[in-house]
Parts: sequence; C-alpha cells; structure tokens
Amino acid sequence: MSGTCSKLTVDGREFPCKAVAFFHSEKGRAHFTVALDDPADDSHIIAFSGINGHRSRAQQDLYELPVDRMLLNSKDRPRVDGIPVPATETSAGVCRQIGNFASLQVASVTCRATDQAGRAYELQFVSDGSPITLRRVRQTTPNIQHDPYQ
Repeated sequence: MSGTCSKLTVDGREFPCKAVAFFHSEKGRAHFTVALDDPADDSHIIAFSGINGHRSRAQQDLYELPVDRMLLNSKDRPRVDGIPVPATETSAGVCRQIGNFASLQVASVTCRATDQAGRAYELQFVSDGSPITLRRVRQTTPNIQHDPYQ
C-alpha cells in the first residue's frame, strides 16, 4: 500500500515508516506489517497479527482485525535459512482498515495494541489514493528428488 504513516509508535518511540502491507494466510491469520524507517536497524519490522478478521456489516468498506499478538523483527533476531525469525508478543488490540481489497482501494489503516509487558504499539496510515498491489502467494510442498545412492 502506498501512502504515509502519520503516526507510528513502538513503546513510546516515534518512527517514520517505509512500507505498510497486509498478509492473510490460508489458515486464517492476518497481519498488518510495517517496515520502520529506523537508521539504527534496517531490519526493524513490526506486525499487528490476529485471526477472525471481518468486514463490518454496517459499513462495507470497514475491515476489523482483532490483534492477539505482535511480531517484532530486528537485526538482532536469530535467522533461519537467512531469514530473521520475529519475536512474538501476546497482545490485545485492533486494526481497522477503511477501503476494499477487491477494488484495490485502501484509504487508511489504524492499529493499536498493547503487549503483556505493557508496551504500546500504534499505527495511523493514510493512503495516497493509488491502487494497492495485490499478490497471491500459495504455500506449496517442495518437489524433492530422492537420490537412490544415498
């Protein structure tokens, strides 16, 4: 999604953002993921994560995601196959997205969550009006060839 973060706060610290994205897995978990513009850490990423997101019946352009965990990534996180593995913090909060993915239009995203340690996370994102980019990625099982000589 292209636009600007009018507010991005992580535990009382304000950051600009580089990018905001939405992911939805085949198993139902969804994430609003934010790449932070952190000069001290080029791998600083947070995600507001939850399940049972739903479109409002009263307001069709409103999608709400109850947040039950925050995913926190940084340059200091351990890596698996070269990819950093985020820390998972049990949290409570909600994200609200105004717009419609089917029409490729998102006007805004707001998220607020607090983890069990009392750290607060807040996002206020406003679109620049450009259509969003939609990509479908499906998980597949690798085709492994067995070597009869091993």
